[in-house]
Order: sequence, then structure tokens, then C-alpha cells
Amino acid sequence: MPTVYQELLHHQMLAHTEGELSGADDYLQVFLPLAPNVFERKICCERAAEEYDHYLIGAAVLRELGVDTEYMVAQRLEDRSLYASPAIHRITSWAQRGVFSFLGEDAVLDHIKEMAQSSYVPWASSFETIIRDELIHIAHGKRIVRAFVQSEEGRVEVQAAIDALWPLVLSLFGKSDSSRSEDYVHWGLRQRTNREARNKYVERIVPKLAAMGLTVPSSSRRERSNGNH
Repeated sequence: MPTVYQELLHHQMLAHTEGELSGADDYLQVFLPLAPNVFERKICCERAAEEYDHYLIGAAVLRELGVDTEYMVAQRLEDRSLYASPAIHRITSWAQRGVFSFLGEDAVLDHIKEMAQSSYVPWASSFETIIRDELIHIAHGKRIVRAFVQSEEGRVEVQAAIDALWPLVLSLFGKSDSSRSEDYVHWGLRQRTNREARNKYVERIVPKLAAMGLTVPSSSRRERSNGNH
């Protein structure tokens, strides 16, 4: 395994594995306190358990390469820097929580689907369960959003949540001028650069929102066109 390939692979695997662990903690520390009833609290706990499983899957593949991820467990959310998304910790409403799972976890799934085609076969083979679970997470967010848009008041609340979280969602694809994303594509660790992946996502998600009477901020569309993410 060439050194540069090994370094890129380790970084990608560590970032994803840390993100899964933080995702589990987000469900328990950020989303669960916002849940409007016991049923939704139970769902948050189930989603957190699945994210912890995803962390264990990534940790096992890394362990085979001699990389220990146990230190991540002792870290606080704000101390994890490989897949840091502090804006998630500022989610303050159930509508925002639904929008994040509907749009944000969908964006993350695009990354995961690319890694499922990785040139490193043990890594690519580890994503079957993860993809199945993430589709459920997105569907849960969509269910919450659909419930809100049944009323005009709820639609307005969800639209405000989209306006607030859309920059966060786009940022999940990373910087458009990232040389690392181009290196990932070169070595077969991904299929698209950050810019390409973000643009494909926007093309796919905007019509889905329009069908629900929702839009994305026009300024973010311009920023995307200019490659400012």
C-alpha cells in the first residue's frame, strides 16, 4: 500500500468513524431533549444505538490496520475535530431536528455511498448495514417534516429551519477547493470531488423540497454556483 494512499485512507476512515460516534452522541445529547413525547425519545435512542454500531464497524476495520480509535470514546463532542459540525449542537427545535435528519443525514449518506465503492475493499464492504440504517434515519426526518407541513404554521416553521440549517447541510460536503477530495478521487477512495458531490445533492434534493412546498435559500444557490463552500 503506497504511503500516500495509506495516509488518505486512514484520514477518511478516522473522520467517518469519529462522525458516527459524534452522530450517536448528537442523538442523545442534542435531539432527545427536544423530543415532544416518549415515542420520539425512544426513536432517538434507537437511532443513537445504530450510530454507535456504525462506530464499532469503522473501529473494527481500522483495528485491522493497527489503528486504535478507543481514544475517541473518552473525548467530548467539542473535542472531536476530524468530522466537527458544531452547528448541529445549536439545533434548538423539533422542526430543526427533523430537517437535519431529512437533509443533513441524506448529504452524509451520499458520502457513505461513495465509500461503499472504495478501492480499499475491506472498507467498501463494511457499509451494507450502515446504508440500510441511514436510509431509515432520513425517512424519520422526512416523517417529521411531513407532519409539520400539514399546516401552514408548521410549513413556515420548517421553512425557517431549512433557511437556518441549509449552510450547515452544504458544509457537510467539505470545501470546494479541497485538494484532499481530488486525491481521494485519484486513488479510488471516492468517485466525486466535494464540489461535484454537493452540486449533485442540490440538484437531487431541491425538487423533493419543492414537492412539499419548501425551498432552499436563494443566496446559498448562488454560493453553490460560485463554489463558495
